[in-house]
Amino acid sequence: MPFFSVIIPLFNKEEFIEATLYSVLNQSYADFEVIIVNDGSTDNSAQIISKFTDSRIRVFTKENYGAAAARNYGIEKSQSNYISFIDADDYWHPTFLQEMLKKINHFPDIKVFSAAIEIETSKTIFPAHYSIKKTGDYEIVNYFSASTQETAICTSCAVFNNVVFEDVGNFDTQIKSGQDTDMWIRIGLKYDVLFIWKILARYVYDENSLSKNKSFLDTKVNFSKFTQDEKTNPELKNFLDLNRFSLAIKHKIAGNKSLFENCYYHIDLKNLALKKRVLLLLPAFILKLLIATKTVLTNIGFSSSIFK
Repeated sequence: MPFFSVIIPLFNKEEFIEATLYSVLNQSYADFEVIIVNDGSTDNSAQIISKFTDSRIRVFTKENYGAAAARNYGIEKSQSNYISFIDADDYWHPTFLQEMLKKINHFPDIKVFSAAIEIETSKTIFPAHYSIKKTGDYEIVNYFSASTQETAICTSCAVFNNVVFEDVGNFDTQIKSGQDTDMWIRIGLKYDVLFIWKILARYVYDENSLSKNKSFLDTKVNFSKFTQDEKTNPELKNFLDLNRFSLAIKHKIAGNKSLFENCYYHIDLKNLALKKRVLLLLPAFILKLLIATKTVLTNIGFSSSIFK
């Protein structure tokens, strides 16, 4: 049985999948299996992965049901006690699995491991900025308080003991965008996260990705399932309000008044900085200008969490 199962959901990533797969196969630690779930790709993705003959690779092809269903299918097919995901356009540094293995061996009671990432745009590459206080090479953190700026768990830079999914369930297939956030919340309610400061993966910023598609705003993660939890968990409440703020801004820009008002209603404004409270009051056309400015700044490496 391999030590790690690496799950890659694949849908129309012909420009990226080869580099992503090479970054996995070239890991310094080699005891792993790769589970590629071809989620109904219609481009040349299938032809590209067919050129790889590494015996650790297993390919499954299914109809297109989205990334959540593809990840769940990969979990079902996995043969290892430790599961990791990497999106088909992201990249691992060569020591990703080796560094994770070290922490797994040193902290057998921890079930969730993550690491810092860097972000690649069309213009540059820059490190993500976290709200975590640095005290050493790693931190054991509460997910919610550690994720008020950049999420402490990135889909392409984390490892999970398989008991985590037995405990909290699989990815919610009803959510078209934000399934990962929903999963991290459920995990954060039950598990601490061991966060490694060393940058071990690269997230490729794709402006055309599903998570940025306005057509799916009404099927984004629904925080109502956490209503009871947030009443007694201030860290969760603060985290949810920051995410509600982000959704509210997106709904206002998209012209969806009812969804904007629903997000706004559930926010405790005391959890937002003054600049965010002001942004909620601005008209959509000004927000669009600010978003355009933020996109330009992000592309040159000046990322801001103002619209998180």
